[in-house]
Amino acid sequence: MSQIPSSAFQVMSTVTADSRVELAIHEVPVPVPGPAEVLVRIEAAPINPSDLGMLFAGADLSKLASGGVTVTGGTFGPVASVDLGPGAFRAVSARVGVPTPVGNEGGGVVVAAGDSPEAQALIGRTVGALGGGMYTQYRCLPASAVLALPDGVTPAQGAACFVNPLTALGMVGTMRSEGHTALVHTAAASNLGQMLNRVCLADGIGLVNIVRRPEQAELLRSQGAEFVCDSSAASFEADLTAALQATGATIGFDATGGGLLASQILVCMEAAVLANSSGYQRYGSSVHKQVYLYGGLDRSPTVIDRRFGMAWGVGGWLLTPFLINVGAEEANRLRARVASEITTTFASAYTDQVSLADMLTAESIGVYGRQATGLKYLVTPQA
Repeated sequence: MSQIPSSAFQVMSTVTADSRVELAIHEVPVPVPGPAEVLVRIEAAPINPSDLGMLFAGADLSKLASGGVTVTGGTFGPVASVDLGPGAFRAVSARVGVPTPVGNEGGGVVVAAGDSPEAQALIGRTVGALGGGMYTQYRCLPASAVLALPDGVTPAQGAACFVNPLTALGMVGTMRSEGHTALVHTAAASNLGQMLNRVCLADGIGLVNIVRRPEQAELLRSQGAEFVCDSSAASFEADLTAALQATGATIGFDATGGGLLASQILVCMEAAVLANSSGYQRYGSSVHKQVYLYGGLDRSPTVIDRRFGMAWGVGGWLLTPFLINVGAEEANRLRARVASEITTTFASAYTDQVSLADMLTAESIGVYGRQATGLKYLVTPQA
């Protein structure tokens, strides 16, 4: 095993006093693992939508494609900066002047470990890692925060073994725990959406996939999806109602967050339920219909057009509270499933690979900052 250096490079995000956020490469010491910790040589780390909030501190990323990124030279590579709006700056004012590590998850090889048997057993293993600060060359973590991957799995294949896979399984788990039997998912052609489709096909769960373009619908159908609705089609609400009637889905997970989509889902759920009912119901159906917002692809306000009776709910959903609520035993069972199916059910696809320096160029930020379906970057810190 190669010698471990005393220092390494890491991307950090800093909010400045003049209402900007700066991304820069810092030189940081390589830590020595404690008794129950491991040191991972990070080989790959995805840029997920959930990373963008910490990277850009809530900046309006829709401006990036029109030249909203300034890139200058720094001590260890480029420094990228983006203006923050007044609202975004107020929300992150506590971060002013404090460099913040970024990158939720990654994959690599354990190169050193503490004395505990659990840590020692991981030396030399390829692992997925969760714990923030993954856009770095070396990351020290509790042994419990890494997932040992099967022999032959590469760090790149295991780099995204936490956020999207466990989110897909968490959506199914939430569906079951709340008494629903099928579900709806938006932005369904994403890496996460394709994973969820594979999970539902394998587990015999009804899934209604909502996409934004015809080619995305064809992609999912080519992967076996039965119910795919294109929100850009004139027949969208009719198509969605028919799919909901066929599946009986009464819970949805919306990645867009803003606009009317959550409301449209509830309206169509109500129409599907009433189509299978008889007689007039003054307050609408008594079947509870639930939509969870878990993303923010649309930054506009969430608009609720109440045309779906009184038995409904809209709320937020995050992976971490779900894992806490299900408990350690169930969380470990889900992690074990992800590890065993990381190259099949939970495989991720990437548009491009970028080094730590390349991820700070205006060109790269203009791509991954758009959060467009099918555009996903993998950071390779050792390049």
